[in-house]
Amino acid sequence: MTTIGILINRGKPKAFIVTRELVRLLEQRNAGVLLEMDVAREIGRPELGASEEELPVRADIAFVLGGDGTLLGVARKFAAYRVPILGFNLGHLGFLSEAEPDSLASAVDRVLAGDYYIEKRIMLDAEVVRDGEVRDTSIALNDVGIAKGSFSRMITSTVYMDGMYLGTYSGDGVIVSTPTGSTAYSLSCGGPIVWPGVNSLLLTPICPHTLTARPMVLPTDCLLEIKVSATHQDIGLTIDGQLGYRLEVDDVIRVRTSPCITSLIKWKERSFFEVVRRKLQGEQEEGSGLEGKR
Repeated sequence: MTTIGILINRGKPKAFIVTRELVRLLEQRNAGVLLEMDVAREIGRPELGASEEELPVRADIAFVLGGDGTLLGVARKFAAYRVPILGFNLGHLGFLSEAEPDSLASAVDRVLAGDYYIEKRIMLDAEVVRDGEVRDTSIALNDVGIAKGSFSRMITSTVYMDGMYLGTYSGDGVIVSTPTGSTAYSLSCGGPIVWPGVNSLLLTPICPHTLTARPMVLPTDCLLEIKVSATHQDIGLTIDGQLGYRLEVDDVIRVRTSPCITSLIKWKERSFFEVVRRKLQGEQEEGSGLEGKR
């Protein structure tokens, strides 16, 4: 029996309505269901509750109800378990999500029938080194960002790849992103969109103070070391734009490809390029762009 773990963003108005319907549909089809403890109590099904530690161990597949931010958080928590994740878009963009709340029965049937494929997305391991000691560690699906505070002067990031000097970037900071993160913060800073199947890392300067500073595509088997310096102390590290750590001058941030991955459930008839067109370019259907206007 397939066991589905359901994780939700409680702040989304439809989250509990969709959860109740998914539970009903899954139980009708004799699938196992696990919910977060407080969610299970909220919908009156406490027997379906599982702890935060139990969910990734007992679930065969995770349904994530929310937006991209919700899915990023679950991906980090489930990183070591390789549980396939299906996102249900209850947010705005929903770039990482594959299912919609108006087609729940179809999504459940397809998952239980195995009518999908898995996209394995690389993740990043990041650690903060201060005075030769590792102070903080984290894992990211989208990106690792190093940036100045809102009202601070610029910072300088000196970057090394496998011990070789790569470059120095003065400005608001730098972003190291995966192909998954290429459509997030990196994109807004002028980075390229990278197809998820390309094994690469992106180094994208944030508002660089020189016209020659450009994004770079780097190999996944490299170790990046970024030393930060500034005339102030308002410097921070962000993980997927959700977790934050305060940095100090002369801290070194090491970033490498993680041995963990995120497994995303995708429908076979949808391509990455279709998602880019619809989510980022606003197309409603194939041929609705320039081709449809000729």
